[in-house]
This record gives sequence, C-alpha cells and structure tokens, in this order.
Amino acid sequence: MPKEYSRSDRLASQIHRELSSLIQHSLKDPRVAHPSILDVKVTRDLSSAKVYFSVLNAEDSEDTRRALTHAAGFLQRELGKAIKSRLTPKLIFIFDDTDIRGRTMDELIDSVIAHDKAKPAKD
Repeated sequence: MPKEYSRSDRLASQIHRELSSLIQHSLKDPRVAHPSILDVKVTRDLSSAKVYFSVLNAEDSEDTRRALTHAAGFLQRELGKAIKSRLTPKLIFIFDDTDIRGRTMDELIDSVIAHDKAKPAKD
C-alpha cells in the first residue's frame, strides 16, 4: 500500500508552517509587506522549493519578492534548524496574483451584468 503523502509533500507542509512563522517573527526588512504564504511546492529530489506568496497591495509585490529573495539564505538556514531533514531546499519566491486576477474578473462580470440591466429590453 503506497504512502498517503510523499516525502516532498510532507516537507512542503512543514516548510509552509515554519516559513510563515519565520517571515512574521524574524524578518526585519521594511520592504517585506506582510506576505501570506499560499503554497510551497518541493521538487521530488528535495533540492528546491517554490514558495508562492501574496500581498494585500499588488504594488508591493516586486519589492517583497526582492526582499524575500535577498533573505532566502537566512530563511533557508533557519529552516534547516527547524525541520528534521538532511537537506534544506533552495527557496524560490514567486508572487501569486491569482486572487487579484479573480477580483478583476468579478468586477468585469459585475459591470457587464449592470450594463445589461441598464439596457432597455427589446421585444
């Protein structure tokens, strides 16, 4: 019977928890605009981890990504202390704008519906 979760999935979950805490409590960089860690994907060989994050203000996304990338070595070292793994994956930070694109689509749909309701009905 196969394992319910692969080792990379278990490690990704642990990295997600630890990284969220580390960013919130240990990073003092003013460019970090309180990112939310959305997901972590670890490669099968455990050599790298893609960390997907979001920020409330989309204009802060690039500064936050740069700050997180700059702090990746520190975060990787602190993760190595916290997780029980021989290898600590290299961290790659990626801004996830799915929620922003979703809100934009919702606004477009709402405007089309409002426009259709404002039109007089043709018989």
